Amino acid sequence: MREARGAQIIKLTISIVVCHLAGIIGALFTRPAVSTWYATLAKPFFTPPDWVFAPVWMALYTLMGIAAFLAWQKGVNQKQNQFAFILFGIQWTLNALWPLAFFGLKSPLTGLVEISLLAFMILLTIQRFLKISKAAGILLIPYFLWVAFASGLNLSIWVLNR
Repeated sequence: MREARGAQIIKLTISIVVCHLAGIIGALFTRPAVSTWYATLAKPFFTPPDWVFAPVWMALYTLMGIAAFLAWQKGVNQKQNQFAFILFGIQWTLNALWPLAFFGLKSPLTGLVEISLLAFMILLTIQRFLKISKAAGILLIPYFLWVAFASGLNLSIWVLNR
């Protein structure tokens, strides 16, 4: 039983760390641009202060990791679950690439297209995860809601700065 518990702790840790890697990758493009290019953009009234983004994303990456762990517990090798993990990987990749599209390329339009794809992929992932583990699917809902909010913010920034 101890080995099984230890294996679960390792799987949970791996799941959370891998999800946080998306944030680390994104930070490579975000940090240099926040105080320079991003600071010069016109932003809508509902833009949160810059300090809000890091703790929100850290919480969301942790929830995403727990969701992945819960789904992983149900079996990665089961054919019906494999598509869910493919979707999860696609949305994770899109998540990691959005900062490149928006901040790295300094393109709110490219960011808007990318984040729209991300939101759609999160919805598909939630749908599939709910079939594997209800809790896993539910844990991704705050992530989707934040990305929906960020999409509106991205759209507004694009409109205000065209």
